[in-house]
Amino acid sequence: MPMSTLIAASSILKELERTLQAVKPREIEALAKRITEAEKIFVAGAGRSGLMMRAFAMRLMHMGFRAYVVGETVTPGIAEGDLLLIGSGSGETKSLTSMASKAQSIGASVAAISIVPESTLGKLASTIVTIPAATKDSASGSSSQPMGTLFEQSLLLLLDTIVLNLMENKQLQGAAMYNNHANLE
Repeated sequence: MPMSTLIAASSILKELERTLQAVKPREIEALAKRITEAEKIFVAGAGRSGLMMRAFAMRLMHMGFRAYVVGETVTPGIAEGDLLLIGSGSGETKSLTSMASKAQSIGASVAAISIVPESTLGKLASTIVTIPAATKDSASGSSSQPMGTLFEQSLLLLLDTIVLNLMENKQLQGAAMYNNHANLE
């Protein structure tokens, strides 16, 4: 591996460590608790953040949760007692804030993971986890990576941290989760 690649990788890892260490543990715990209380969990996000949310829905399903990705053809309707979890750096993506409003009007809970807790999405959410990264249109030099990359990477790692938290709470091992893994591959 060329030295410049090693330096870039090291820089990215340092950014991720700095960013994730700044996330408040009580916010993570509150989200994990809300997930365990929900009848069904619906996840949403746009672009790369949406891909991270999809990965999380898959792990929730592996753990036995009733988890769905908003917009898929097999996703049922949301109802009272359900949770809509949205990952959005800015918290201002119109399609996502519209989903949050609709879910709230039906009586479902809304949770968000965002950079901006005072955003429209942050105000709609009853549970919020703040990832202190630069927004994609931020002019600040808090990340050497382009656009929302630091948020998206941090989002995936934060969601994997929640998976570990939930596995511990449910006393699950990876082998137990394998029963829900795709087997028609």
